[in-house]
Amino acid sequence: MTLSTPSVSAEIADLPIRVAALYRFAALSDLEPMRADVLAICREHGIVGTLLLAREGINGTIAGLPDRLDAALGAICVRTGLTDLELKFSGAPAMPFRRLKVKIKREIVTMGVPDIDPTLSAGTYVAPGDWNALIADPDTIVIDTRNDYEVRLGTFANAVDPVTTSFGEFPAWVEAHRDELEGRRIAMFCTGGIRCEKATAYVRGAGFDDVFHLKGGILQYLEDVPAENSLWQGECFVFDERVSVGHGLKPGSVMLCHACRHSVTEADRASPLYQEGVCCPQCAETQDPADRARFAERQKQIELAQARGEAPHLGPRLAE
Repeated sequence: MTLSTPSVSAEIADLPIRVAALYRFAALSDLEPMRADVLAICREHGIVGTLLLAREGINGTIAGLPDRLDAALGAICVRTGLTDLELKFSGAPAMPFRRLKVKIKREIVTMGVPDIDPTLSAGTYVAPGDWNALIADPDTIVIDTRNDYEVRLGTFANAVDPVTTSFGEFPAWVEAHRDELEGRRIAMFCTGGIRCEKATAYVRGAGFDDVFHLKGGILQYLEDVPAENSLWQGECFVFDERVSVGHGLKPGSVMLCHACRHSVTEADRASPLYQEGVCCPQCAETQDPADRARFAERQKQIELAQARGEAPHLGPRLAE
């Protein structure tokens, strides 16, 4: 049993660290021994990042040296029996994670709605090369299924932003906007494809039939579609220490607020409400004084650690 892996661009191949975003909806069982084996595989190959296992499948982002990451992915494929992972490679100049976590969850992406099975009822995949024509059609309503802090960095032209703070809020948004969706062709997208795939299954279960989603997500689009032909605007938030990527999956220009874990743009950093490691324009005016003092002390310790040549870990924000 072997895993079919996608090719990588020259720009990704030139970076020393390979990052794999992966998922697959599939029925899994005996999760605890599987978790132990997958954890051992990753440790053996020096892999870091996060993998989630649930009865509905696998999801995660992991990183390592290219050859060792390929070996780990092959071994994970054998152990789980999943040869057809939805797999997206990108690159990084340094390790974007500092720890390894393999967890068992109720869902690999949390919607909170029982009996949603994307293996049976997901919408129609649309390849990145065909996406522009679909979303440019005035009969199509384009929905960004990501969270508000992700959409803030970038999205597709004319996409609807549900302004959710977690994926679990998406079903309520659909029900509240049912009248606007009736009779429309619905196209949805997310970072790597997993949320929009599950969202299409929910929307189809809610009675809508003409439903599509971007195969491989924004990441695949940014790699496949040249910038001059792209309808993407801005950068794409990613859940690791790179924070964002742009066309060609090049690391972006965005930083992370270590207090609220939201993205911080160059404009944010110029704001008087920004204080490195302590607060940003998104959280400064609502921050508890005790938290502010705690974050200030943490930032002080970070700067002391950096002065000693150490690299403290704050941990990436996980998708919700």
